[in-house]
Amino acid sequence: MSQSFFMKRRNFLLAMSALSGSVVLSQIPAKKAFARVSITGSGASFPAPLYQRWFSEYNRINPNVQISFQSIGSGAGIEQFTQGITDFGASDVAMTDEEIAMVARGVVLLPMTAGSVVVVYNQPAVQDLKLSRQQLADVFLGNITNWQDLGGPDQAITVVARSDGSGTTAVFTKYLNAISTDWASRVGEGRSVSWPVGVASRGNEGVSATVQQTAGAIGFVELSFSQALGIPAALLENRAGNFVAATQENSAYSLSQVELPENLRAFIVDPEGDNSYPIVTYTWILANKTYSDAAKLEAFQGALIWCLNEGQAFAPDLGFIPLPANVVEKVTAAIKGISVG
Repeated sequence: MSQSFFMKRRNFLLAMSALSGSVVLSQIPAKKAFARVSITGSGASFPAPLYQRWFSEYNRINPNVQISFQSIGSGAGIEQFTQGITDFGASDVAMTDEEIAMVARGVVLLPMTAGSVVVVYNQPAVQDLKLSRQQLADVFLGNITNWQDLGGPDQAITVVARSDGSGTTAVFTKYLNAISTDWASRVGEGRSVSWPVGVASRGNEGVSATVQQTAGAIGFVELSFSQALGIPAALLENRAGNFVAATQENSAYSLSQVELPENLRAFIVDPEGDNSYPIVTYTWILANKTYSDAAKLEAFQGALIWCLNEGQAFAPDLGFIPLPANVVEKVTAAIKGISVG
């Protein structure tokens, strides 16, 4: 992965810090005297920019609480969480009942933010690329292989997908499954699929870097990576037949089309609405129902509740969607229900 990728991302996060700081600092509650604890988590690369910002800011407010998060992909994060290697996991797809049954201390699914999956591309000759539902599926199926078929020059398309078990992949393939019978019959959906064509890279970071470095490439990443690195994202045809961008307004409207149930597990697949962006998802922190260390649990609960409230102010500038008040209320109740045991 190129050094320029990391430099651009670092500069992006620093810039967002400067822009957001004056807004958020006034909302930070008085520092609480937590015991010194270290909390570890791993998983989805999709929300990693926001999680890392949250935990860094929270540590500044409460220096005794150190929360580290490794961006290793949803699949690997679930595996480490299930094995008890980490205190929490992170996934862009809620765990299944079968996966939850394998966790000794039980699981509480906590949607902490939401975001959009965008289709990024490296083709300077094409401005404001518009992809119909059929074209999107055909590109990733390998039925469309040249930019001429998308209104561009005579150049081969290189599809860039994920090599790791990925919640972003699960969200993207669930959408393709919904809009294309060919995709559903040939590939299907999941955190890991057998890609018909292209090259594969690890994490949203890896896909972003590969698209940037490969002329004619098309891939899919979480919106914040596109924004941070200045990689163009296609307008996608939604269910209403309109070509829409993944703006805050369009994505938030998509989110509003789905009622979050009591188990906090919801999937937003091809939402209705003239301006709905079609690929939007909640992303979850995976916590245990019980923890043996009371001091660690108290600190963890305090951090999560801060993220749900004051921390939401960081979301828009980093490309994420702040949670609506009714969702915050439900998730807060779930956090408070975690106990020592």
